[in-house]
Amino acid sequence: MAKTKLMDFDRALELFEPVIGLEVHVELNTKTKMFSSAPNVFGSEPNTNLAPVCLGLPGSLPVLNHEAVRYSISLGLALGCEIAEVSGFARKNYFYPDMGKNYQISQFDDPIAHDGSVEIELSSGRVIHVPIERAHMEEDAGKLNHIGGSTGRIQGAEYSLVDYNRAGVPLVEIVTRPIFGGEADTPEIAAAYVSTIRDIVVSLGISDARMERGNIRCDANVSLRRRGNENAGMSVLGTRTETKNVNSLRSIERAVRFEIQRQALILEGGGSITQETRHWHEDTGETSPGRPKSDADDYRYFPEPDLAPLTPERSLVEELRAQLPEHPTLRRRRLRADWQFSALEFQDLVNAGLLSTIEQTVAIGVPPQTARKWWTGEIARIANERSAASSADLITPEQVASVVALVDDGTLNDKLARQVITGIIDGEGTAAEIVAARGLAIVSDDGPLIEAVDAALAQQPDVLAKIRDGKVQAAGAIIGAVMKAMRGSADAARVRELVLERAAAAE
Repeated sequence: MAKTKLMDFDRALELFEPVIGLEVHVELNTKTKMFSSAPNVFGSEPNTNLAPVCLGLPGSLPVLNHEAVRYSISLGLALGCEIAEVSGFARKNYFYPDMGKNYQISQFDDPIAHDGSVEIELSSGRVIHVPIERAHMEEDAGKLNHIGGSTGRIQGAEYSLVDYNRAGVPLVEIVTRPIFGGEADTPEIAAAYVSTIRDIVVSLGISDARMERGNIRCDANVSLRRRGNENAGMSVLGTRTETKNVNSLRSIERAVRFEIQRQALILEGGGSITQETRHWHEDTGETSPGRPKSDADDYRYFPEPDLAPLTPERSLVEELRAQLPEHPTLRRRRLRADWQFSALEFQDLVNAGLLSTIEQTVAIGVPPQTARKWWTGEIARIANERSAASSADLITPEQVASVVALVDDGTLNDKLARQVITGIIDGEGTAAEIVAARGLAIVSDDGPLIEAVDAALAQQPDVLAKIRDGKVQAAGAIIGAVMKAMRGSADAARVRELVLERAAAAE
């Protein structure tokens, strides 16, 4: 398929102002689903986490999950929202094959949280306040598994199978108001906002927040308006597109940038933008048309007759407000200052989703730079090699700290420590057990080291002659031979001392 023609990004910004709106869906990690006792567990066999309510079977009645309500109020407060004294549920009617009862229980004109604001900070240090229109509760739909084709998407699939395990999972949808003034930073603003939402829900403990699992999904609305209308506010807006279910921070940024460039070329060429949903393709870095979408979409909302209005006690709201954790933006500033990381070092941790992992590792006693080295170095390499979704799935901060402790006390060097980390990930036991089983401890006894040094000197008399003639750099060849003979278990600094001593003493 031919690549979509795009306008240069800088040229697009000269002609148009980008305006975005973001809809973020957050799955809550309650034990059971929103309106039934079915388990809320990821990764089960298809169609096993079900109850009659999930499928809308005749006679089944929804029962509200009170823990999901508490989680939703906490999230609304963390977003700076007002919590409604009265809110309720409605039926949003539409047919999708993954919505067994042909309607979704959601909140329409009376969401549980409304009128908030979230502060985000870009890599440049620029601070943006993103206006929140609402955060409302609803149930998730099931999931279509597309069979055949090369991408696992509906395009090119031979057929699709429905898994209803996700149907009824508690969900909060966070909707922003239009975000103006982003200019060249607009794509980064979208990614930074979703990253901040992820940090908020993780700090609250209300979601697993795994984007690759769909715990957090973003729909990105993008429109352009011609220059000269910057002060027109909501009265002059371009036609928007909605790129659905983008599931990584990098993809969110790329999708927004792509839509800006695509729309700009169409508008400048005299065309018009179709208001539609669009699909993001990670492999090609492009969006493609989904279905036409109008603000007049008729979902035939009406109040859910089987659920009473929700009237949370003000005492509950204030109790949850008092329990709010530190805001992610403030936390990031504090951690970066405490750890003394450069802007690039710190942003790499944020992008990799390793901030909390590094924080836990440092809390155990590992120096910040050492923690960063291991998590973004060897462990990240293994995670990439094994296609692991997260480095933290492979090894715990406590296990990393145990390896670092062995390096610090001289039992291991970095080369040997890498072997121990691999052993831990492979399930061979604790760091100490792996060192003992593999015989990885650094040899500190001079006896075996002297034997290895003497043997290497004897095998390379020409190098010995150079060392005795004052060419100390030649000792590197002997050190390398000794380290190889000792399988990396020798202290290189001590080996160097012994090489120079034994070379000077040689007859």
